[in-house]
Amino acid sequence: MKRLVYIILLIAITTLSSFTIFNINENGGKEEQRIVQFYPNPATSFIVFDLPSAFDKNYTLQIYNFIGKKISETKITSSKTNINLENFYRGLYVYQLRNKSGQIIESGKFQVSR
Repeated sequence: MKRLVYIILLIAITTLSSFTIFNINENGGKEEQRIVQFYPNPATSFIVFDLPSAFDKNYTLQIYNFIGKKISETKITSSKTNINLENFYRGLYVYQLRNKSGQIIESGKFQVSR
């Protein structure tokens, strides 16, 4: 039961706390513009997080497993950040890009498969 609460809480935080920039396409519909690009997905041994070249160097990338436990926290120092997945188990993970004050700038999910 406790795990279910953590999963629901993590999904709610990921969904409600982040913001996304939208562009209006030529048909009048919204297109999502993500700040962070990441690849490969699904990943096996590493994943690369790619930010625009004019990013804020006070950002932190946090990775949580799907039951809400923080697995990794990395200070972003360059536009490309490689995360070694050697100690990650197979499954779904949530990333959160946070600013200096801890506010979630963007969040998303990726899969580790082996």
